[in-house]
Amino acid sequence: MTTHIVAMGGGGFSMSSDKTVTNLDRYVINLCDEPHPMVCFVPTASADDPAYVRRFFDAFAPTGVRTSVLTLWENAADSVKQAEEADILYVGGGSTVNLLALWQAHGVTDMIKRRIKNGNLVLAGLSAGASAWFEGCTTDSFGADALRTWRGGMGLINGSFCPHYDGEAERAPLFANSIATGALPDGYGVEDGAAIHAIDGEIHRFIAERPGPKVHRVYGMFTPTTSGVVTEEQRTRQVRL
Repeated sequence: MTTHIVAMGGGGFSMSSDKTVTNLDRYVINLCDEPHPMVCFVPTASADDPAYVRRFFDAFAPTGVRTSVLTLWENAADSVKQAEEADILYVGGGSTVNLLALWQAHGVTDMIKRRIKNGNLVLAGLSAGASAWFEGCTTDSFGADALRTWRGGMGLINGSFCPHYDGEAERAPLFANSIATGALPDGYGVEDGAAIHAIDGEIHRFIAERPGPKVHRVYGMFTPTTSGVVTEEQRTRQVRL
């Protein structure tokens, strides 16, 4: 029994200029042994935005996978039950705090933990849909002008996560300072278009959908030359699928 997690800083179909799947999305699909896996899109963080859901269906339709969507604003119980049959849960961006709160209220958190215990599963997502798998993160869940750190993730991967590491100027400084002060545990800053692939909770590799995007390990080190934090660029491999 294996659980794969692909945590994207940004990118994938949500941010592609032509509204199609990218190499990161294809990488996620190929992690499943099924020839036509069921990919369930989870748009909780965007309040089940209908336009976001349509974009998912349009992007994934040509790939040959089966598709479904987990919605919590309508028929939540039936939707969660259906999602339990999916091979891949792909979580969209939006509000990380609202995402985890609603998952807890509607039993999605328990469902995911049960799936991890009982069988093979692929979990993927970007931004909020990636932050959810870690212990803590940077988030704008409290307002677009109120970027802050938050501890409340599922902790399926140890440490913290910073999405949009290069896409939003305030993210990287806040992340580094939060780790230096202990507000967040050591973690990873992930640029748009890059991702972390973990297997059964352990980091496996760092990948990107195109040349350029990187993953950065950020960790505390209290020496006179580090100011309490060290940032190390990780070897990030472009996937070609």
